[in-house]
Parts: sequence; structure tokens; C-alpha cells
Amino acid sequence: MKIHTTNYTNTLIAIADDCPASRGEIPPQKGDAKSVAARQFEMLSQKPYQYTSDDVLFQVYADRNDLTESERPAARQQFFSKGQPCFRASPLTKRYGWGIHSDENGRIALLGCETEAYEKLANDVTLQVVKAMKSSR
Repeated sequence: MKIHTTNYTNTLIAIADDCPASRGEIPPQKGDAKSVAARQFEMLSQKPYQYTSDDVLFQVYADRNDLTESERPAARQQFFSKGQPCFRASPLTKRYGWGIHSDENGRIALLGCETEAYEKLANDVTLQVVKAMKSSR
């Protein structure tokens, strides 16, 4: 079984061209259940450069589906046996104004689009910069 990945290295996922946010915004919580964006934000804001993209995407999937620890290894293999949308399609980069920086080890961190760090990375010629997907065509 082929395993796909969403991980990048030495890359900045810049906010989408049609992102309505002018700065990084905390995704609002609607009701009792946390949204995908809120779960991703929580993981990445608390522990920058600790997780890979694959780690975050699978953890959010596992939490939303109430998978037990014993179910997770097989579920992760099944989850990545088909291609998954990467952080270019995340609401964090499309709607809430967060760039995602992947270091040389594929570990990721959030950067508000208003920050000096984001601007510096966006203009770094040694870094691959890709745009998040636009919400509209």
C-alpha cells in the first residue's frame, strides 16, 4: 500500500490571495464541538515546530472520530493510503490569516501574516513559498 504525505520541508505556505484576514485570527469555536481550524490552531500555537503536517492532520482526524490509541496506527496507515489535502487547503491559511512554515525537518509552525517573521520568510529566496488555495475560483 502506497503511503502519501502532506509534509513540506523548507517551505512557507503563504495565506491565500483572497484571505479576508489582515492578521492571524484565532478561529472561533461554534457550540461545543471544536472546528478543524480550531483544533489545528490549538496544536500549532501551543507547540510550534513539534509536529509535521501529517501529524496535525491525522491527530485532528483521529480526535474528531474518537479513535482509541490502539486504533490509531492502523487508522493512520489507512488515512494516508490515499492523498489528503495539505495545509494549503486549511482554513488557517485560507480564512484566518496564518502562514505555515515548515523547517528542514518538516516540522511546522504558525506565523500571523502581519508579523515580521512572516514577511521575512515570504521574501527569503532560499525558501520555497507556495500560496494557500483561494476560496473562490
